[in-house]
Amino acid sequence: MHYKVVPGASPDRVVRHRAEGLLDAFVAAARELVATGADGVTTNCGFLSILQQELAAAVGVPVATSALMQAPLIERLLPPGKRVGILTISRAMLTAGHLEAAGAAPDTPIAGTDSGREFSRAILNDELEMDVAACERDILDAGEELTRNHPEVGAILLECTNMGPHTRALHEHTGLPVFDMVGFVTWFQAGLQPRRW
Repeated sequence: MHYKVVPGASPDRVVRHRAEGLLDAFVAAARELVATGADGVTTNCGFLSILQQELAAAVGVPVATSALMQAPLIERLLPPGKRVGILTISRAMLTAGHLEAAGAAPDTPIAGTDSGREFSRAILNDELEMDVAACERDILDAGEELTRNHPEVGAILLECTNMGPHTRALHEHTGLPVFDMVGFVTWFQAGLQPRRW
């Protein structure tokens, strides 16, 4: 596994400021990874879906910028009348443009942890410490809001990679399938490096 930290790509700048001015830095980092042998490139923030097309065109290997890219597939797995719902770190900042760049329907049901006590604040402000139990409560509360406001939701997709550790708790709390970036990257890697049978 290879990785690069993209200078200036703070949670605040990527989420609240739409990764403004960061495309060149992401392209440079991705090209460096490919030059060192990477056969695919991922990022770790769902909001980077807006860079998908440019990154894929720039690096010559498969690129997966966002967990949101799973939305169309998840929706096709569900029974008639059911939809995927998205849980995000910032409902206020997740736009139809982010969804469309990931191939998701612009009217996909969404809830965020914005009004919670800990998760969005700690991550978006890039704090060094956070209360993990309070973060989980924020995610569970947002999951409840999503399913209460949108009873058609039959599966939940976590936009934020940092929500991954709470996937199981959200599944147990809502009774719904929950998809995250870790599962997406596992699937992505399985195609890049298929196992021997």
